[in-house]
Amino acid sequence: MINAGLLGLGWWGRLIIDTLKDSDKIRVTSASSRTMGKHKEYLEENKINAFPTYDQMLEENNIDAIIICTPNSQHEDQLKSAIKAKKQVFCEKPMALSRSSAENMIRIADENNFIIGIGHERRYDPAIEKLKSIIDDDSFGEKMHIEANWSHDILASLDNDNWRGSSFEAPAGGMTGTGVHMTDLFLSMFGSVEGLFAQSSNRVLGFETGDISTVQMKFKNGATGQLSVISKTPYYCRLTAFGDKMWAEVRDLKHPMFKAETELSFCEIGAEPIKDLFPATDIIKSNLEEWAMAIQGEADYRFTNQEKIENVAILEAMDKSIKDQKWIKI
Repeated sequence: MINAGLLGLGWWGRLIIDTLKDSDKIRVTSASSRTMGKHKEYLEENKINAFPTYDQMLEENNIDAIIICTPNSQHEDQLKSAIKAKKQVFCEKPMALSRSSAENMIRIADENNFIIGIGHERRYDPAIEKLKSIIDDDSFGEKMHIEANWSHDILASLDNDNWRGSSFEAPAGGMTGTGVHMTDLFLSMFGSVEGLFAQSSNRVLGFETGDISTVQMKFKNGATGQLSVISKTPYYCRLTAFGDKMWAEVRDLKHPMFKAETELSFCEIGAEPIKDLFPATDIIKSNLEEWAMAIQGEADYRFTNQEKIENVAILEAMDKSIKDQKWIKI
């Protein structure tokens, strides 16, 4: 059993605590936040040790790992402190805001034989796993194009000055909220990205970063990709991959945090589309538990270091493309 200290008690941090309550592999036993007073009752109800500062939590010998759920620009320094204290680290996405930062984080972890966990739980969705197996099979044919749209209004009620709407902490519109999950899946299914062109706009929300972002990309294997993220519309999530012999698509019925069924459709040339429903699964828990097993040498963690770095590089390139309004080579 991994005993974890959680840093950052926003809505997602609390969701992770609730998610791991019945896990037999990892549990949150301690927590720290900049605003500890407002979380006192919640932590007492859940029997979680409260630490006034992050440094004090790192000194606790009974903590094996740190789960970082803080503003994105803080991740690198917080990871360095944790590893210096000999704690494994699970970092919420995006891992960093620049390729150089991500590379530095990976280097420090590797030097200490640590595995960085990353909050890209969509890889654990059974329908997504099936989609990847379809793409990897010869029956899919040549990889031609992959596209996605993950839009919602989950953050629409935030104050305009919230860090999640900041162009510094959350560049490229809604990319840091949901878009980086899709680019992670793009990398795992279609491989490395060669270059991209991105745009953003602000239509109805007051977020500095904007409420719409789109990107067109070309993969190193010659395939193309497209992604759209809207931060003020009813929930919608679709991922579609096209081969020269078939297409396959996954659609959400609800946000993954609600543990709803997921729909998979696929169609081969000359055949009728086939549709299937996959059962609700706690993919957030699945990710954290696989990582917990991996840091104990009991399992492989399905994310490569190169994928972790390249996904941050895509986000950084999108931000630059939006600002410069030009194609960016990665």
